[in-house]
Formats: sequence, C-alpha cells, structure tokens
Amino acid sequence: MQKLTYLAVFEPSTDGSYSIYFPDLPGCISVGDNLEEAAHMAEEAASLHVYSMECDNEEIPVPSVNLSKEDTEGNIIMPITIRPDLFRMKKDNERIKTNITLPAWLKKIAEEQKVNYSRLLEAALIDYLQIPMSGKQ
Repeated sequence: MQKLTYLAVFEPSTDGSYSIYFPDLPGCISVGDNLEEAAHMAEEAASLHVYSMECDNEEIPVPSVNLSKEDTEGNIIMPITIRPDLFRMKKDNERIKTNITLPAWLKKIAEEQKVNYSRLLEAALIDYLQIPMSGKQ
C-alpha cells in the first residue's frame, strides 16, 4: 500500500478555526473549524490534490522534511499521511448520477415493473463494452 506523508501548515485564526496549506502541494488548501476538523480536512484535501495530479499525469511531489521559518512561525505543523491508491479506488468506484432520456411510455412500463435503472444500465454497459468480469472494479 502506497503512503505519502506531507507536512501541513495550520494557520490559527482568532475564531479558533485553522487555514491549511501544504508547501509541497502548491494550490492545496483547506480550512477547519477546529484543529481536529482541520486535520481531517487536510487529509481529504491532500488526497484529492494528489488524485487530481495523477489524473492529469502530473509528477507527484516528493514530500520534504524541512519547512521555511515563514511556514513554521506562529503556525502548527502536522504530518499528514495519505494513501493515494486507496483514495483512487474510492473515487474510481464512487457512484455518480447521470441523466438519461427515455420515451414516456417506456418509463411508465419500467416503473410499473419496478426496474432499477442504475443496475440495469450498469449491467448493459458492461455487456455492451464487453468488459470481462475481472475488469470490474
């Protein structure tokens, strides 16, 4: 299982919330109402950021071990460990909504028969695309 640990910078606000950024992951930011929520949000943000980089075929930054004085002064530094392979599996197998268009008469009959559109469309697509059973996620 692949694991990456990046140093996250938690900037405290006067209201008790924290802004979060990762010096090694430019553009990866988040916020949490308290330190516990901020730590959770940091993991989610870093996981999604690395996943997006993978999808765009970008090089994943190697985690550094040193931060600048500017990053550390007055802030909380916390190591955040992510598991890109598990996050990728979760995202790739996420159920998403999609709209379809059917003739009204067909929809009426299908509803009378209590057809599960999602299950039927998924099975039909797997069959149509000739995806072998081992290819299913």
